[in-house]
Amino acid sequence: MLDTIIPMVWQSKRCASPFFFPFSIVTAEVGGGLLAHSLALLSDAGHALTDIFALGLAWFATAQAERPANARKTFGYHRVGILAALINAITLILVTIWIFYEAVQRFQHPEPVQPLFMFASAAVGIAINLFIGFGLNKEQENLNAKAAALHVFGDVGASVGVILAGLVILLTGWTPMDPILSVGIAVLIAIGAWRIVRETTDILLESTPKEINLSALVDDMKQVPEVGNVHDLHVWSITSGMYALSAHVQTTNVPLSECAPILLHVEAILRDKYRIGHSTLQFECYEHQGTCSEIDGLYCQMEEDSDHEHAEERLLSVPATPQNAERTIQDE
Repeated sequence: MLDTIIPMVWQSKRCASPFFFPFSIVTAEVGGGLLAHSLALLSDAGHALTDIFALGLAWFATAQAERPANARKTFGYHRVGILAALINAITLILVTIWIFYEAVQRFQHPEPVQPLFMFASAAVGIAINLFIGFGLNKEQENLNAKAAALHVFGDVGASVGVILAGLVILLTGWTPMDPILSVGIAVLIAIGAWRIVRETTDILLESTPKEINLSALVDDMKQVPEVGNVHDLHVWSITSGMYALSAHVQTTNVPLSECAPILLHVEAILRDKYRIGHSTLQFECYEHQGTCSEIDGLYCQMEEDSDHEHAEERLLSVPATPQNAERTIQDE
């Protein structure tokens, strides 16, 4: 979350350092948690600390992503950000385990809690998060800013929960309210960590992006004149929001030298409707449909001992990018 928030706050020149706000929250909550003996405050501080860790990883990943592709990293370094997000998620899971462990200890051996320190520390967190949240809320046209603002206001809700827990302890002396709130914060952290793990593993496994409907995509490709069928289809994410596609496209007896307009039409659909900016299309003659499709179907069944040869076919294999003027025609 902070990898979106902090750069925006920094660009608006509202603070001298992008780490000022998160470190202020962590300092206030750690200090208040130790003085108040409040596990809830320490839990929230642990969450904020992992956000700072995530910010550092995000900046490192952004710097790496700007490195150009080379002979060993032909896709560049975009997935460094995915690995960084996975590391952050694992860290969140470890924090969650620690919170649950400490909560169990508090239930078994209750400790006195000082609610006044809880009030002061939570108030600092509320003030800082409201400042960030209202600043982000002014970015009406930025969807990332809106999502980040909702997350910040959720953090405000957690701080309000700390104050309410402090009131219960102050009025009733019922100290188990503190570990109960800690467990609630841990559950929220665990849910966020699980979402990150699921999204990063999907990208690393090169799963189809959830925003793309493959059936609709194939139907749209078949709507292009002279496109007879599509098979050996692969759609994956290089990194979050950066999609790639490769496919075999069978034409209805169109000479390969005349496939350029078909290519431009298909790539325009992929780019404009499905936000697929990197695609490679292999055009095939119509007579080849029976042999190849019966073997592979829409999705290629890749096997280690299979050389995946297509006999007696004429291919046009070109990367579908508007900037690429070179077309390679192969006659076999």
